[in-house]
Amino acid sequence: MATSKVISTTTLSIEVQSSVDKAGDPIYTKKSFSNIKNGADPQNVFDVAQAIKGVLSANTGDVYLNESSALEQA
Repeated sequence: MATSKVISTTTLSIEVQSSVDKAGDPIYTKKSFSNIKNGADPQNVFDVAQAIKGVLSANTGDVYLNESSALEQA
């Protein structure tokens, strides 16, 4: 039997600096935005993330697109 992957949820996460460690390196937490359209164009999601990063008061790091999938047998 064939198995397929079906994306069920997509979430955008942005690393936001929360503090610094003893060495002065940044410590990041993630701010997540749920209900991203499944199959959204990665460039469009990245552009939105950059706009969000522009209005955040804290320093930011990487951007992640997290997709959760269900495996289904055909």
